[in-house]
Amino acid sequence: MARGQQKIQSQMKNAEKQAKLKKMAGTDTKKAAAAALTHKCTVCMSMMPDPKTYKQHFESKHPKVALPANLVDVVA
Repeated sequence: MARGQQKIQSQMKNAEKQAKLKKMAGTDTKKAAAAALTHKCTVCMSMMPDPKTYKQHFESKHPKVALPANLVDVVA
């Protein structure tokens, strides 16, 4: 088992290695983006970030289907 100076050097080397691994991993942008998509289209099940985008999507992609009640008062 390493003692004294060798142990301290090993701990410092391991700490640097762990810091580099953590930095390389970074944040998971895919999960963050998925969390921001809160509105789900009732027809095609695609996700939108806000009601305005949802209304624009609904009007352009599903013009023959009646607009959902929660989108009627949204200003586009």
